[in-house]
Amino acid sequence: MGPVDQSTLGRAGVPHGTDTAASGRPVVLATLSVRVDPVAERVAIEAALETRARLLLANMIWLPPHPTTLILAREYATLPHEEDLDAVRATADRAAALGIPTELLRISSRRPLAALIELVCERDAGLVVLGPDPRRSPRWWRALAARRIRRRADCLVWIAPDG
Repeated sequence: MGPVDQSTLGRAGVPHGTDTAASGRPVVLATLSVRVDPVAERVAIEAALETRARLLLANMIWLPPHPTTLILAREYATLPHEEDLDAVRATADRAAALGIPTELLRISSRRPLAALIELVCERDAGLVVLGPDPRRSPRWWRALAARRIRRRADCLVWIAPDG
């Protein structure tokens, strides 16, 4: 899947699967290196609240093919202007403030969609909300992501409408 920079918000220190407050299968809110669409954020947060499920906010980052950088300093392979991390963190903070056990996952991969499907399967997600902001992500990328997730995810899928 690739390296995962995981920040746990909400109930910190509780291993996955042992949180008694989160009884449902997790809700995965996925974005593609951009801020989350407000409608998608609302859908994911409301679903997590209603089902008392953990919210996994997955920021999927395409890893460029820079072999030397990957070997020497993988954390610098994605430059700050290539990712809207502050806005994604704000989404995670809003969910955690509502009492939802929230994990922010920054997943960098040469194949981010395959990594997202792997995450959904590994965490046995009940709902995937694909919600990159349509004003900040290419239409073809969102269409490809939507098609692959609908075809391969073994759970409910909600795709953010185009702005």
